[in-house]
Amino acid sequence: MATEIFLLNISGQDKPGLTSGLTNVLAHYDAKVLDIGQANIHDTLSLGFLFEIESGVKSAAVLKDLLFKAYELGVKAKFTPISSEDYEKWVSNQGKDRYIVTILGEKLTAEQISKVTRVISEKNLNIDAIKRLTGRLSLVKKDEYPRASIQLSIRGKIDNKAEFTEKFLQISHDLDVDIAFQEDNIYRRNRRLVCFDMDSTLIQAEVIDKLAELAGVGDEVKAITESAMNGEIDFKESFKQRMALLKGLSEEVLQDVAVNLPITKGAKRLIDALKKYGFKTAILSGGFTYFGHYLQKELGIDYVYANELEIKEGLLTGNYVGEIVDGDKKAEYLKEIAQKEGIDIAQTIAVGDGANDLPMLNLAGLGIAFHAKPTVKNNAQSAISSIGLDGILYLLGYHDRHIDLFE
Repeated sequence: MATEIFLLNISGQDKPGLTSGLTNVLAHYDAKVLDIGQANIHDTLSLGFLFEIESGVKSAAVLKDLLFKAYELGVKAKFTPISSEDYEKWVSNQGKDRYIVTILGEKLTAEQISKVTRVISEKNLNIDAIKRLTGRLSLVKKDEYPRASIQLSIRGKIDNKAEFTEKFLQISHDLDVDIAFQEDNIYRRNRRLVCFDMDSTLIQAEVIDKLAELAGVGDEVKAITESAMNGEIDFKESFKQRMALLKGLSEEVLQDVAVNLPITKGAKRLIDALKKYGFKTAILSGGFTYFGHYLQKELGIDYVYANELEIKEGLLTGNYVGEIVDGDKKAEYLKEIAQKEGIDIAQTIAVGDGANDLPMLNLAGLGIAFHAKPTVKNNAQSAISSIGLDGILYLLGYHDRHIDLFE
């Protein structure tokens, strides 16, 4: 039996019953639907059917009836015949590598999207789908926390991924937008563990700097912290130097600092959503357990690994208890938690801002440099610099309606 293949494109005002009416016509003539897709912007519909139909009387009749049904529904119909050779070529492309490009910012401009899609086009990659992940923005009502995100699903062969991401980094720098590039594999859709650095990531402060200010050695400690975060000096050595400067600080100061920690924008929204969707969370910090446990209680974090202050007779001794949690130790803890929870390392996410976070960022299935130092941002898989921590949810493919479901 000879058959023909047609692509039916429907456009016009969306209304209930469109898909039902058109598929009813196709069903009447025993058409086989090979593909179907729909997009809806501002109540304007774009609907496509790729179908196979018996040649001759049936194919002629189905086209006529579909045109009549489209007229009846008040939409436009366009038919395109597809050769069996073109169809098979199209089918063969479905085995190509797939990737996700997520664009994030307070607002997105045509220039930003144009630059990103030009890079994709220059690499001969196809965009299969474009999906908005954030809610619609009002032009009248001011949003206290503006954010916008779209997700591009792309397909094709990438010979040099480093060059590809380098171009995105340049666009990100030039146009103040975040661009995340990930392989679209089973692990991307099944992340199970998120590990956070604490200082300047979960909180908008370096606790040790705050303690140093109260101890009257703020400038000295801040200079050492900055040098360590930029990777200019060894973290362990910097930690010992800073700890020694805190000697004699009263334990009472710790509680005052803890209750006034400035939690990062979007952190609570992110962790609430992660918990509802069954993720495990952890703080892996070169800071202190005292503050990590405070945040654990406030946000509902599952694990905390950080440095323990030595306190005697109510005063900091300038020493620490146990091993120093440096970059390598953070990566070790990430691996340990994943093994304990039965989670593949490819299903993990690590988030941090400093050079001592790079080992865990590079080990995790997805490493995210959050409002990070340039050295860190340039060496991480992905970066978020334009919005809050809940931007991570968009990298996971969640839409606002999935996130705000629990609020």
